[in-house]
Amino acid sequence: MAVRKVLFLLLCSMLIIFAAACSSGSNGTGADNVTDVEGGGNEAGNTNLGEDELEQTNPNATPEMDFDLGGRVITWVSSYDETIKDDTPDGAKRLANLEALKEEHNFELEFVTIDLGEYQEKVTASLMAGQPVGDIIRLSRGQMIPSLTKLDLFWPVDEYVANTNVFLQQDTFEYSYYEGRGYGFKSGINSSARGVIYNRTLMNQLGMKPLQEYVDEDNWNWETFLQVAKEANWDTNNDGKLDTWGLASAPFNFILASNTGANFVIDGQSGLEDPKTLEVLEFMSRLATEQVVRPTEGGDWTEPKQFFTQGNTLMFFGADYDMDSLNIDMADYDLGFLPTPKGPSATMYHGFVTSPSYLTIPKTVEDPDKILYLYEKIFDIESVYEYPHQAGFEKRFATEEDVNNARETVKNVRFLEIIDGYPNMPYYEIVEEINEGVSVSTVIEKYKAQMDSSIAELWAD
Repeated sequence: MAVRKVLFLLLCSMLIIFAAACSSGSNGTGADNVTDVEGGGNEAGNTNLGEDELEQTNPNATPEMDFDLGGRVITWVSSYDETIKDDTPDGAKRLANLEALKEEHNFELEFVTIDLGEYQEKVTASLMAGQPVGDIIRLSRGQMIPSLTKLDLFWPVDEYVANTNVFLQQDTFEYSYYEGRGYGFKSGINSSARGVIYNRTLMNQLGMKPLQEYVDEDNWNWETFLQVAKEANWDTNNDGKLDTWGLASAPFNFILASNTGANFVIDGQSGLEDPKTLEVLEFMSRLATEQVVRPTEGGDWTEPKQFFTQGNTLMFFGADYDMDSLNIDMADYDLGFLPTPKGPSATMYHGFVTSPSYLTIPKTVEDPDKILYLYEKIFDIESVYEYPHQAGFEKRFATEEDVNNARETVKNVRFLEIIDGYPNMPYYEIVEEINEGVSVSTVIEKYKAQMDSSIAELWAD
Protein backbone atom coordinates (compact mmCIF):
# COMPACT_ATOMS: atom_id res chain seq x y z
CA MET A 1 0.00 0.00 0.00
CA ALA A 2 2.81 2.37 0.88
CA VAL A 3 4.55 1.59 -2.42
CA ARG A 4 1.37 2.43 -4.34
CA LYS A 5 1.08 5.70 -2.47
CA VAL A 6 4.67 6.64 -3.31
CA LEU A 7 4.13 5.74 -6.97
CA PHE A 8 0.91 7.77 -7.04
CA LEU A 9 2.63 10.83 -5.56
CA LEU A 10 5.53 10.46 -7.99
CA LEU A 11 3.11 10.28 -10.92
CA CYS A 12 1.26 13.40 -9.69
CA SER A 13 4.55 15.27 -9.40
CA MET A 14 5.50 14.33 -12.94
CA LEU A 15 2.11 15.51 -14.23
CA ILE A 16 2.46 18.83 -12.41
CA ILE A 17 5.93 19.38 -13.89
CA PHE A 18 4.64 18.49 -17.35
CA ALA A 19 1.67 20.88 -17.00
CA ALA A 20 3.95 23.68 -15.83
CA ALA A 21 6.23 23.13 -18.80
CA CYS A 22 3.28 23.32 -21.24
CA SER A 23 1.93 26.38 -19.47
CA SER A 24 5.23 28.23 -19.76
CA GLY A 25 5.03 27.86 -23.51
CA SER A 26 1.49 29.17 -23.86
CA ASN A 27 0.61 32.79 -24.40
CA GLY A 28 -1.01 35.23 -22.03
CA THR A 29 -3.74 37.66 -22.95
CA GLY A 30 -2.07 40.85 -21.72
CA ALA A 31 -1.26 43.73 -24.03
CA ASP A 32 2.44 42.91 -23.72
CA ASN A 33 1.89 39.49 -25.31
CA VAL A 34 0.88 40.56 -28.80
CA THR A 35 2.60 40.66 -32.14
CA ASP A 36 3.85 44.14 -32.90
CA VAL A 37 3.92 45.14 -36.55
CA GLU A 38 6.68 47.66 -35.92
CA GLY A 39 8.72 45.22 -33.90
CA GLY A 40 7.74 42.85 -31.14
CA GLY A 41 5.63 39.89 -30.26
CA ASN A 42 5.38 36.73 -28.27
CA GLU A 43 8.33 34.56 -27.54
CA ALA A 44 5.97 31.60 -27.92
CA GLY A 45 3.88 30.58 -30.91
CA ASN A 46 5.75 29.70 -34.08
CA THR A 47 4.37 28.56 -37.42
CA ASN A 48 7.83 27.26 -38.35
CA LEU A 49 7.57 24.54 -35.72
CA GLY A 50 6.24 21.10 -36.48
CA GLU A 51 2.50 20.69 -35.98
CA ASP A 52 2.86 18.67 -32.76
CA GLU A 53 5.37 21.17 -31.36
CA LEU A 54 3.12 24.08 -32.31
CA GLU A 55 0.12 22.63 -30.50
CA GLN A 56 2.24 22.14 -27.35
CA THR A 57 3.69 25.64 -27.56
CA ASN A 58 0.45 27.36 -28.45
CA PRO A 59 -2.54 25.15 -27.63
CA ASN A 60 -5.00 27.91 -28.62
CA ALA A 61 -3.94 27.88 -32.26
CA THR A 62 -6.70 26.79 -34.64
CA PRO A 63 -6.08 23.25 -35.95
CA GLU A 64 -5.13 22.93 -39.61
CA MET A 65 -8.07 23.21 -42.01
CA ASP A 66 -8.30 21.72 -45.51
CA PHE A 67 -10.34 23.76 -48.00
CA ASP A 68 -10.18 25.20 -51.51
CA LEU A 69 -11.63 28.66 -52.16
CA GLY A 70 -11.63 28.18 -55.91
CA GLY A 71 -9.61 31.29 -56.73
CA ARG A 72 -11.76 33.61 -54.63
CA VAL A 73 -10.47 37.17 -54.16
CA ILE A 74 -10.74 38.30 -50.54
CA THR A 75 -10.73 42.09 -50.27
CA TRP A 76 -9.33 43.88 -47.22
CA VAL A 77 -10.58 47.47 -47.00
CA SER A 78 -9.08 50.24 -44.89
CA SER A 79 -8.56 54.01 -44.88
CA TYR A 80 -4.80 53.42 -45.06
CA ASP A 81 -2.53 50.95 -46.79
CA GLU A 82 -2.45 47.69 -44.80
CA THR A 83 -0.56 45.69 -47.42
CA ILE A 84 1.64 43.05 -45.84
CA LYS A 85 5.23 44.00 -46.64
CA ASP A 86 8.59 42.31 -46.19
CA ASP A 87 10.37 45.47 -44.98
CA THR A 88 10.89 44.03 -41.47
CA PRO A 89 11.91 40.54 -40.35
CA ASP A 90 8.44 39.92 -38.93
CA GLY A 91 6.81 41.33 -42.04
CA ALA A 92 8.80 38.94 -44.22
CA LYS A 93 7.53 36.01 -42.16
CA ARG A 94 3.92 37.15 -42.51
CA LEU A 95 4.30 37.61 -46.24
CA ALA A 96 5.83 34.15 -46.59
CA ASN A 97 2.89 32.70 -44.66
CA LEU A 98 0.46 34.53 -46.96
CA GLU A 99 2.09 33.21 -50.12
CA ALA A 100 2.07 29.64 -48.80
CA LEU A 101 -1.58 29.91 -47.76
CA LYS A 102 -2.61 31.32 -51.16
CA GLU A 103 -1.08 28.29 -52.81
CA GLU A 104 -2.58 25.82 -50.35
CA HIS A 105 -6.13 27.24 -50.23
CA ASN A 106 -6.43 28.75 -53.74
CA PHE A 107 -7.32 32.38 -53.03
CA GLU A 108 -6.02 35.91 -53.57
CA LEU A 109 -5.88 38.74 -51.03
CA GLU A 110 -6.47 42.27 -52.34
CA PHE A 111 -5.84 45.36 -50.23
CA VAL A 112 -8.11 48.34 -50.98
CA THR A 113 -7.59 51.84 -49.58
CA ILE A 114 -10.47 54.35 -49.45
CA ASP A 115 -9.73 58.01 -48.68
CA LEU A 116 -10.44 58.85 -45.05
CA GLY A 117 -12.66 61.79 -45.97
CA GLU A 118 -15.21 59.57 -47.68
CA TYR A 119 -14.50 56.33 -45.86
CA GLN A 120 -17.36 56.20 -43.37
CA GLU A 121 -20.00 57.28 -45.89
CA LYS A 122 -18.95 54.73 -48.50
CA VAL A 123 -18.56 51.86 -46.05
CA THR A 124 -21.84 52.56 -44.27
CA ALA A 125 -23.80 52.90 -47.51
CA SER A 126 -22.40 49.62 -48.80
CA LEU A 127 -23.27 47.78 -45.59
CA MET A 128 -26.80 49.16 -45.52
CA ALA A 129 -27.30 48.09 -49.13
CA GLY A 130 -26.13 44.56 -48.38
CA GLN A 131 -23.20 44.97 -50.76
CA PRO A 132 -20.17 45.59 -48.54
CA VAL A 133 -17.10 47.17 -50.10
CA GLY A 134 -14.93 44.36 -48.75
CA ASP A 135 -14.78 40.98 -47.09
CA ILE A 136 -12.64 42.44 -44.30
CA ILE A 137 -13.36 46.07 -43.35
CA ARG A 138 -11.55 48.19 -40.78
CA LEU A 139 -13.93 50.20 -38.62
CA SER A 140 -13.62 52.18 -35.41
CA ARG A 141 -15.86 51.56 -32.44
CA GLY A 142 -17.63 54.88 -32.92
CA GLN A 143 -18.45 54.02 -36.53
CA MET A 144 -20.19 50.73 -35.74
CA ILE A 145 -21.23 50.43 -32.09
CA PRO A 146 -24.04 50.46 -31.38
CA SER A 147 -25.53 51.97 -34.55
CA LEU A 148 -24.48 49.45 -37.22
CA THR A 149 -23.95 46.47 -34.95
CA LYS A 150 -27.52 46.47 -33.64
CA LEU A 151 -28.70 46.11 -37.25
CA ASP A 152 -27.00 42.70 -37.39
CA LEU A 153 -24.58 43.73 -40.15
CA PHE A 154 -21.47 41.88 -38.91
CA TRP A 155 -20.45 38.35 -38.06
CA PRO A 156 -19.52 37.84 -34.39
CA VAL A 157 -15.94 36.60 -34.28
CA ASP A 158 -15.32 35.83 -30.61
CA GLU A 159 -15.34 32.06 -31.19
CA TYR A 160 -12.42 32.35 -33.64
CA VAL A 161 -9.92 34.50 -31.73
CA ALA A 162 -8.58 32.12 -29.07
CA ASN A 163 -5.03 32.26 -30.46
CA THR A 164 -3.50 34.95 -28.26
CA ASN A 165 -0.26 34.85 -30.23
CA VAL A 166 -2.25 36.61 -32.96
CA PHE A 167 -5.44 38.20 -31.70
CA LEU A 168 -5.65 41.10 -29.26
CA GLN A 169 -8.34 39.97 -26.85
CA GLN A 170 -9.18 43.51 -25.76
CA ASP A 171 -10.28 44.45 -29.27
CA THR A 172 -12.78 41.60 -29.42
CA PHE A 173 -13.99 41.42 -25.84
CA GLU A 174 -14.01 45.13 -24.94
CA TYR A 175 -13.68 47.55 -27.84
CA SER A 176 -16.05 45.72 -30.21
CA TYR A 177 -18.21 43.94 -27.64
CA TYR A 178 -21.96 44.40 -27.99
CA GLU A 179 -24.75 42.51 -26.23
CA GLY A 180 -22.58 39.57 -25.31
CA ARG A 181 -20.65 39.10 -28.57
CA GLY A 182 -17.39 40.44 -29.99
CA TYR A 183 -17.42 41.71 -33.56
CA GLY A 184 -13.89 42.97 -34.17
CA PHE A 185 -10.48 41.33 -34.42
CA LYS A 186 -6.93 42.52 -34.77
CA SER A 187 -3.31 41.55 -34.36
CA GLY A 188 -0.51 44.03 -33.87
CA ILE A 189 -0.12 46.53 -31.06
CA ASN A 190 -2.81 47.66 -28.67
CA SER A 191 -1.70 51.26 -28.30
CA SER A 192 1.18 53.66 -28.60
CA ALA A 193 3.00 54.38 -25.34
CA ARG A 194 1.42 57.51 -23.87
CA GLY A 195 2.81 59.30 -20.84
CA VAL A 196 5.10 62.09 -19.64
CA ILE A 197 8.00 63.15 -21.86
CA TYR A 198 10.35 65.24 -19.74
CA ASN A 199 13.51 67.29 -20.07
CA ARG A 200 16.21 65.69 -17.88
CA THR A 201 18.64 68.47 -18.76
CA LEU A 202 16.28 71.15 -17.40
CA MET A 203 15.50 68.97 -14.37
CA ASN A 204 19.21 68.85 -13.50
CA GLN A 205 19.69 72.58 -14.14
CA LEU A 206 16.90 73.30 -11.65
CA GLY A 207 18.45 70.95 -9.07
CA MET A 208 15.33 68.80 -8.86
CA LYS A 209 15.01 65.27 -7.55
CA PRO A 210 15.34 62.86 -10.50
CA LEU A 211 11.79 62.13 -11.66
CA GLN A 212 12.61 58.46 -12.27
CA GLU A 213 13.04 58.05 -8.51
CA TYR A 214 9.30 58.66 -8.01
CA VAL A 215 8.58 55.68 -10.27
CA ASP A 216 11.28 53.56 -8.58
CA GLU A 217 9.71 54.35 -5.18
CA ASP A 218 6.21 53.59 -6.52
CA ASN A 219 5.33 57.15 -5.57
CA TRP A 220 4.50 58.65 -8.97
CA ASN A 221 0.93 59.83 -8.46
CA TRP A 222 -1.18 62.94 -8.95
CA GLU A 223 0.14 64.62 -5.80
CA THR A 224 3.84 64.10 -6.53
CA PHE A 225 3.23 65.07 -10.15
CA LEU A 226 1.58 68.31 -9.03
CA GLN A 227 4.50 68.97 -6.68
CA VAL A 228 7.04 68.44 -9.45
CA ALA A 229 5.16 70.69 -11.87
CA LYS A 230 5.06 73.49 -9.32
CA GLU A 231 8.76 73.09 -8.45
CA ALA A 232 9.71 73.73 -12.07
CA ASN A 233 7.76 77.00 -12.30
CA TRP A 234 10.68 79.36 -11.74
CA ASP A 235 11.57 82.98 -12.16
CA THR A 236 15.26 82.28 -12.67
CA ASN A 237 16.37 85.88 -13.28
CA ASN A 238 14.17 87.56 -10.64
CA ASP A 239 12.37 89.84 -13.08
CA GLY A 240 8.95 88.96 -11.68
CA LYS A 241 8.04 86.64 -14.56
CA LEU A 242 8.30 82.88 -14.85
CA ASP A 243 10.83 81.75 -17.40
CA THR A 244 10.75 78.00 -16.75
CA TRP A 245 7.56 76.01 -16.41
CA GLY A 246 6.67 72.58 -15.13
CA LEU A 247 3.88 71.59 -17.47
CA ALA A 248 3.18 72.40 -21.11
CA SER A 249 -0.58 71.72 -21.06
CA ALA A 250 -3.46 70.35 -19.00
CA PRO A 251 -3.53 66.71 -20.19
CA PHE A 252 -7.20 65.82 -19.67
CA ASN A 253 -7.32 62.46 -21.49
CA PHE A 254 -4.10 61.28 -19.83
CA ILE A 255 -5.45 62.10 -16.37
CA LEU A 256 -8.85 60.56 -17.17
CA ALA A 257 -7.12 57.34 -18.25
CA SER A 258 -4.89 57.27 -15.18
CA ASN A 259 -7.79 56.88 -12.73
CA THR A 260 -9.12 53.33 -13.06
CA GLY A 261 -12.84 53.29 -13.84
CA ALA A 262 -13.19 56.99 -14.70
CA ASN A 263 -14.90 57.62 -18.03
CA PHE A 264 -17.40 59.89 -19.73
CA VAL A 265 -19.55 56.93 -20.83
CA ILE A 266 -19.94 53.89 -18.58
CA ASP A 267 -22.13 51.00 -19.74
CA GLY A 268 -24.09 53.20 -22.10
CA GLN A 269 -24.76 55.84 -19.42
CA SER A 270 -23.15 59.15 -18.53
CA GLY A 271 -20.13 58.74 -16.28
CA LEU A 272 -19.87 62.45 -15.58
CA GLU A 273 -21.06 62.08 -11.98
CA ASP A 274 -19.28 58.81 -11.25
CA PRO A 275 -17.03 59.29 -8.18
CA LYS A 276 -13.91 58.29 -10.12
CA THR A 277 -14.67 60.71 -12.94
CA LEU A 278 -15.35 63.43 -10.39
CA GLU A 279 -11.88 62.83 -8.95
CA VAL A 280 -10.43 63.57 -12.39
CA LEU A 281 -12.49 66.72 -12.86
CA GLU A 282 -11.52 68.01 -9.41
CA PHE A 283 -7.83 67.38 -10.07
CA MET A 284 -8.00 69.13 -13.43
CA SER A 285 -9.68 72.01 -11.63
CA ARG A 286 -6.73 72.19 -9.25
CA LEU A 287 -4.29 72.43 -12.17
CA ALA A 288 -6.28 75.42 -13.40
CA THR A 289 -7.01 77.25 -10.16
CA GLU A 290 -3.51 76.74 -8.76
CA GLN A 291 -2.08 78.03 -12.07
CA VAL A 292 0.22 75.08 -12.57
CA VAL A 293 0.17 74.92 -16.37
CA ARG A 294 2.19 77.20 -18.65
CA PRO A 295 -0.25 79.84 -19.96
CA THR A 296 -1.30 79.66 -23.58
CA GLU A 297 0.00 82.22 -26.03
CA GLY A 298 -2.97 81.78 -28.32
CA GLY A 299 -1.62 78.83 -30.23
CA ASP A 300 -3.46 75.80 -31.58
CA TRP A 301 -3.34 72.17 -30.42
CA THR A 302 0.36 71.95 -31.33
CA GLU A 303 1.32 74.70 -28.86
CA PRO A 304 2.23 72.39 -25.90
CA LYS A 305 4.79 70.51 -27.98
CA GLN A 306 6.17 73.81 -29.27
CA PHE A 307 6.52 75.02 -25.69
CA PHE A 308 8.40 71.85 -24.73
CA THR A 309 10.71 72.11 -27.74
CA GLN A 310 11.91 75.52 -26.50
CA GLY A 311 13.73 73.71 -23.68
CA ASN A 312 12.26 75.74 -20.82
CA THR A 313 9.30 73.48 -19.94
CA LEU A 314 9.89 70.35 -17.87
CA MET A 315 7.00 68.06 -18.86
CA PHE A 316 4.93 67.41 -21.96
CA PHE A 317 2.25 64.74 -22.21
CA GLY A 318 2.73 62.85 -25.44
CA ALA A 319 3.34 59.49 -27.10
CA ASP A 320 6.37 57.46 -28.08
CA TYR A 321 6.10 58.62 -31.70
CA ASP A 322 6.55 62.24 -30.58
CA MET A 323 10.13 61.31 -29.80
CA ASP A 324 10.90 60.97 -33.51
CA SER A 325 10.77 64.74 -33.97
CA LEU A 326 11.80 65.71 -30.43
CA ASN A 327 15.05 63.77 -30.65
CA ILE A 328 15.91 65.86 -33.72
CA ASP A 329 14.56 69.23 -32.58
CA MET A 330 16.04 68.86 -29.08
CA ALA A 331 19.25 67.02 -29.90
CA ASP A 332 21.16 69.03 -27.28
CA TYR A 333 18.83 67.92 -24.47
CA ASP A 334 18.55 64.68 -22.54
CA LEU A 335 14.90 63.61 -22.73
CA GLY A 336 13.16 61.00 -20.60
CA PHE A 337 9.82 59.20 -20.46
CA LEU A 338 7.56 58.41 -17.48
CA PRO A 339 4.14 56.78 -17.29
CA THR A 340 1.21 59.04 -16.52
CA PRO A 341 1.04 59.33 -12.71
CA LYS A 342 -1.48 57.10 -10.94
CA GLY A 343 -4.83 58.48 -9.88
CA PRO A 344 -6.30 57.70 -6.44
CA SER A 345 -8.36 54.80 -7.87
CA ALA A 346 -5.43 53.23 -9.74
CA THR A 347 -3.13 50.41 -8.69
CA MET A 348 -1.12 50.40 -11.93
CA TYR A 349 -0.04 52.74 -14.71
CA HIS A 350 -2.30 53.09 -17.74
CA GLY A 351 -2.11 53.93 -21.39
CA PHE A 352 -5.26 54.67 -23.34
CA VAL A 353 -7.09 54.68 -26.65
CA THR A 354 -10.00 56.95 -27.52
CA SER A 355 -11.07 55.59 -30.91
CA PRO A 356 -9.99 51.97 -31.22
CA SER A 357 -10.26 50.44 -34.67
CA TYR A 358 -10.25 46.80 -35.69
CA LEU A 359 -11.22 44.52 -38.54
CA THR A 360 -14.76 43.27 -39.13
CA ILE A 361 -16.47 40.82 -41.48
CA PRO A 362 -19.87 41.89 -42.88
CA LYS A 363 -22.75 39.44 -42.37
CA THR A 364 -23.27 38.99 -46.13
CA VAL A 365 -19.71 37.68 -46.59
CA GLU A 366 -19.43 33.91 -46.90
CA ASP A 367 -17.12 31.67 -44.87
CA PRO A 368 -16.12 34.00 -42.01
CA ASP A 369 -14.51 31.03 -40.25
CA LYS A 370 -12.19 30.45 -43.20
CA ILE A 371 -11.31 34.15 -43.45
CA LEU A 372 -10.45 34.26 -39.74
CA TYR A 373 -8.44 31.07 -40.13
CA LEU A 374 -6.38 32.54 -42.99
CA TYR A 375 -5.83 35.77 -41.04
CA GLU A 376 -4.65 33.80 -38.02
CA LYS A 377 -2.24 31.67 -40.02
CA ILE A 378 -0.78 34.70 -41.80
CA PHE A 379 -0.01 36.50 -38.55
CA ASP A 380 0.93 33.54 -36.38
CA ILE A 381 4.71 33.94 -36.37
CA GLU A 382 7.59 33.72 -33.95
CA SER A 383 8.69 37.33 -33.73
CA VAL A 384 12.38 38.19 -33.82
CA TYR A 385 11.70 40.69 -31.04
CA GLU A 386 11.48 40.00 -27.33
CA TYR A 387 8.44 42.21 -26.65
CA PRO A 388 5.97 44.44 -28.49
CA HIS A 389 7.31 47.83 -29.59
CA GLN A 390 10.92 46.76 -28.98
CA ALA A 391 12.34 48.25 -32.17
CA GLY A 392 10.53 51.55 -31.72
CA PHE A 393 11.14 51.94 -28.01
CA GLU A 394 14.84 51.18 -28.18
CA LYS A 395 15.23 53.62 -31.06
CA ARG A 396 13.28 56.42 -29.44
CA PHE A 397 14.23 56.29 -25.76
CA ALA A 398 17.65 56.94 -24.23
CA THR A 399 17.71 54.70 -21.15
CA GLU A 400 16.53 51.29 -20.03
CA GLU A 401 14.33 52.99 -17.44
CA ASP A 402 12.60 55.03 -20.16
CA VAL A 403 11.99 51.87 -22.19
CA ASN A 404 10.58 50.05 -19.18
CA ASN A 405 8.29 52.97 -18.39
CA ALA A 406 6.99 52.94 -21.95
CA ARG A 407 6.38 49.21 -21.72
CA GLU A 408 4.32 49.71 -18.57
CA THR A 409 1.95 52.08 -20.36
CA VAL A 410 1.11 49.56 -23.09
CA LYS A 411 0.53 46.67 -20.68
CA ASN A 412 -2.65 48.20 -19.28
CA VAL A 413 -4.54 50.17 -21.90
CA ARG A 414 -7.83 51.82 -20.99
CA PHE A 415 -10.53 52.66 -23.51
CA LEU A 416 -11.75 56.22 -23.00
CA GLU A 417 -15.29 56.47 -24.28
CA ILE A 418 -15.58 60.18 -24.93
CA ILE A 419 -16.62 62.21 -27.96
CA ASP A 420 -15.81 59.66 -30.70
CA GLY A 421 -19.17 58.33 -31.85
CA TYR A 422 -21.11 60.90 -29.80
CA PRO A 423 -21.46 63.94 -32.08
CA ASN A 424 -23.51 65.99 -29.59
CA MET A 425 -21.46 65.25 -26.49
CA PRO A 426 -20.29 68.53 -24.84
CA TYR A 427 -16.82 67.09 -24.29
CA TYR A 428 -14.79 70.08 -25.44
CA GLU A 429 -17.03 72.53 -23.61
CA ILE A 430 -16.63 70.64 -20.33
CA VAL A 431 -12.85 70.40 -20.65
CA GLU A 432 -12.50 74.05 -21.68
CA GLU A 433 -14.55 75.38 -18.76
CA ILE A 434 -12.69 73.21 -16.25
CA ASN A 435 -9.40 74.53 -17.65
CA GLU A 436 -10.72 78.08 -17.30
CA GLY A 437 -11.28 77.51 -13.59
CA VAL A 438 -15.07 77.09 -13.56
CA SER A 439 -16.06 74.92 -10.60
CA VAL A 440 -16.76 71.27 -11.21
CA SER A 441 -20.24 71.44 -9.70
CA THR A 442 -21.17 74.35 -11.97
CA VAL A 443 -19.87 72.56 -15.07
CA ILE A 444 -21.77 69.36 -14.25
CA GLU A 445 -24.99 71.23 -13.57
CA LYS A 446 -24.65 73.11 -16.86
CA TYR A 447 -23.90 70.13 -19.10
CA LYS A 448 -25.53 67.15 -17.35
CA ALA A 449 -28.71 67.13 -19.45
CA GLN A 450 -26.84 67.56 -22.73
CA MET A 451 -24.44 64.80 -21.73
CA ASP A 452 -27.31 62.41 -20.96
CA SER A 453 -29.13 63.15 -24.21
CA SER A 454 -25.99 62.80 -26.36
CA ILE A 455 -25.48 59.27 -25.01
CA ALA A 456 -29.16 58.31 -25.16
CA GLU A 457 -29.17 59.16 -28.86
CA LEU A 458 -26.99 56.13 -29.45
CA TRP A 459 -27.93 53.70 -26.70
CA ALA A 460 -31.62 54.22 -26.04
CA ASP A 461 -33.88 51.56 -27.58
